[in-house]
Amino acid sequence: MISPGAGGRGADQGAAARQLLRVRVALTAFFAVDGFVFAGWVVRIPDVKERTGASPSALGLALLGVSVGAVVTMTLTGRLCQRYGNHRVTVWAGALLVASVALPAHAGSAVALGAVLLLFGAGFGAVNVAANSAAVDLVAAVRRPIMPSFHAAFSLGGMLGAGLGGLVADRLGVARHLALLAALGMVVVVWAGRTLWRESVGGDPAAGPGAGSAAEGRGSGAASGGVPRGSVGWLVGVLGLIALCTTYGEGAMADWSALHLKETLGASAGVAAAGYSVFAMAMTVGRLTGSAVLARLGATRALVAGGALGAAGMLLGALAPTLWLALVGFALTGLGLANVFPITIGTAGQLAGPRGVAMASTIGYGGMLAGPVAIGFLADWFSLSAALVTVAVLSGVAAVTSWGTREALRRGTA
Repeated sequence: MISPGAGGRGADQGAAARQLLRVRVALTAFFAVDGFVFAGWVVRIPDVKERTGASPSALGLALLGVSVGAVVTMTLTGRLCQRYGNHRVTVWAGALLVASVALPAHAGSAVALGAVLLLFGAGFGAVNVAANSAAVDLVAAVRRPIMPSFHAAFSLGGMLGAGLGGLVADRLGVARHLALLAALGMVVVVWAGRTLWRESVGGDPAAGPGAGSAAEGRGSGAASGGVPRGSVGWLVGVLGLIALCTTYGEGAMADWSALHLKETLGASAGVAAAGYSVFAMAMTVGRLTGSAVLARLGATRALVAGGALGAAGMLLGALAPTLWLALVGFALTGLGLANVFPITIGTAGQLAGPRGVAMASTIGYGGMLAGPVAIGFLADWFSLSAALVTVAVLSGVAAVTSWGTREALRRGTA
């Protein structure tokens, strides 16, 4: 017979498991709506440009508002998470993101567009840091490497958002479409936010100020009120560099893959557009299987293998003499890079809590900013094929750096 005490423990364990499942579902919803809203906005940029009458250069400066708002907000969000808790900051940041996506359609000039995109970027940066910090706590609680599954939700949300945008672009004006995104997104935020607001995981109680993350017990490596410091700060910086190598490739593929297929290999417009779709689909598949890869290989070997595969794939994609070989290369690149960012951000959270996530995210996001610009200049100086080889080089740097710091990372996360 099972003693009452054992039965009580079993009931407690069952309740805890259900709680963790509820939190996981809610967090997955926040990652998905993040990708959904962002992709929905991106596909309407041409329409917003037309409404504002902005020149290409003015539009480029206005679009920089998203990146500036995100980067500026990321460090601040780490501090807010430590003060108010990852869950509550995730809810507020998600609400800001989905509410602000409706604003660009009403901007009457490039200056006004840049201003509202600062707000949109602030929501995007804040929800990424807060949700990733909450995910780090949940990974520690369930004791399984589930971080890639959240980023898979982001990728799937992005695919749905872009797909919906393509379907309604000819039927709904940009204002109605972005308002629809805001409404759908707010429904998800309210539904999933109720769970995050009342549930607690690890050291992040939803019950008000003073909450911290499960990783905050490692706070000796973080400066009070500042970024991580000492050996922990150095490791988090290295993880940010590895993440940057990945986002550099993502940004470059998003902006230049179609042009490479069309101008270098003579693909039609439709086939050229499929190039990024192949890359994005491979990334999604890689992230869906990422938890199994992490469980089998461990973080360091997964980082090394991902960087090496990304480097080999991009060499093939950039230098292939035929269209189909290039598409194979893009797919391998997506599979290789898929889990590098989730692993680095998760490890940074293990080392230094929300501030570690904020610091690594801020450094890593720099790759998304620098990649498209660097590829453009290098393409002018050399060729687009040669410029895209830099994606392979940085992927190799990520692999070598991961291997070189394996012992320090193992000690830091032990």
